[in-house]
Amino acid sequence: MEPKLCAHLRALDHITPAATHACAECLAMGDTWVHLRVCQECGHVGCCDDSKNKHATKHFHATQHPVVASAEPGERWLWCFADQSFAEY
Repeated sequence: MEPKLCAHLRALDHITPAATHACAECLAMGDTWVHLRVCQECGHVGCCDDSKNKHATKHFHATQHPVVASAEPGERWLWCFADQSFAEY
């Protein structure tokens, strides 16, 4: 049985790829990141919660854009911050 997707994940009609493979906020600070996430509403690329700056989560709190996709090569998953919901694609 497939997991039940939240409304935000069900509403996606395409996956927005990362336009760049860098966290712009970390670059501006002269800092590094662990992994990257891409906002599925506006395309913002931010660092993950394993990174010390957590820019993807900060972007969610600032914008309420709920869904991110992994921007890591070979990873094909989505996360909904609003509903704490995960899906692979």
